[in-house]
Amino acid sequence: MWQQQLNEIKQGNRKTLARCISLVENEAPGYEELLEQLPFSDTPVIGITGPPGAGKSTLVDALTALLVAANKKVGVLCVDPSSPFNLGALLGDRIRMSEWYNNPGVFIRSLATRGSLGGLHPKIIEICDLLKTAAFDYIIVETVGVGQSEIEIAGLADITVVVVVPEAGDEVQTMKAGLMEIADVFVVNKADRPDADLFVKNLRLMLAPAFSNHTMPVPVIKTTASQKKGIEELLQLISKTKQQPNTKRNWLLAEKAFRLIEQKRMKDVSKEELKNKITAEGNAFNLYQFIKNYY
Repeated sequence: MWQQQLNEIKQGNRKTLARCISLVENEAPGYEELLEQLPFSDTPVIGITGPPGAGKSTLVDALTALLVAANKKVGVLCVDPSSPFNLGALLGDRIRMSEWYNNPGVFIRSLATRGSLGGLHPKIIEICDLLKTAAFDYIIVETVGVGQSEIEIAGLADITVVVVVPEAGDEVQTMKAGLMEIADVFVVNKADRPDADLFVKNLRLMLAPAFSNHTMPVPVIKTTASQKKGIEELLQLISKTKQQPNTKRNWLLAEKAFRLIEQKRMKDVSKEELKNKITAEGNAFNLYQFIKNYY
């Protein structure tokens, strides 16, 4: 049933790819059969994450420009925050990356988090695997601005790039429990700002093997994405990391399997239904009794 669509996606039909992503995103009947037929692909997934305002979208735009110039095909998934009330989103990446929407070598899909924690879309794993079926050389996933605990990107990306800015200062200490531990590459963006060199020095000291769980120091690169500075060095480092044996592969697959099983188990739990029950009980509502009775 789905073989024709998969063949069209492999041949570069972007309309079919977009339709199939929508089918997966909305859990249309039969979408699981489509996923079961996806072939193996080793297309590298680059995760771009970091706190709000670090310049992730601008960095993705600059990376895309460099890859297109090298005749590479790029698939980009941009995840935007969504309203907790109607789950809609302001897709700001459509503005920042408008240059690439009609480029035949680039496919961009904006996704809302739909209330999901972790800076990602609830169906991001499936959509990413579907994107791998297409003939892309690289897939870039940009998360929303996240904090120290929202680190789901580490379970999705082959290479995780954490973007920070010089003003982060002591905030890096609070990030260490989360983002500091998942980074394969650190990018200090907006490096033309004052005290950038001092910030990079302190960050490298913090990331030294003696003070972290890594056996090798995590690379730190300075960029000014708005001026396309440092992007070539970043791409070289990503390519170098791509060529190394992926020691995280089994962990990544286990993490993906866990997330998908978790979603299946929670599928029958409706936030709208929960809200209606809470509203009906009014002031008599007790959260913990409610949870106990619910199960």
